[in-house]
Amino acid sequence: MTHYAAGQVVVYVKDKHGLNPGQRAQDVRPAPGGDLYTYRVEKYWIVEAELESDQGQELRLRTPRGKIHVVRSSDPHLRRLTLREWLWLRLADRERWKSLHEKAGPTT
Repeated sequence: MTHYAAGQVVVYVKDKHGLNPGQRAQDVRPAPGGDLYTYRVEKYWIVEAELESDQGQELRLRTPRGKIHVVRSSDPHLRRLTLREWLWLRLADRERWKSLHEKAGPTT
């Protein structure tokens, strides 16, 4: 089982549906019988806390805009940053890195 620490940036691969997939959309496919597309987007979230529940270990994750998500640590859509992603966030996308760490509040 993978352990995560508070303050760690993680990647959550989110399945989405819409008319206009953005630049970061991956695996873009037309939805059956319509004008919509299904696609995946890699979201960079920060771990606020590890939680224990009846279902096992869960993580409280925060988005760059401050929204909170609680997911199981075993969720197949959740993974650690690769070294390349970490470097990209730190060097090329400083605004996103800064926004992830600015809203960090006390972890309870």
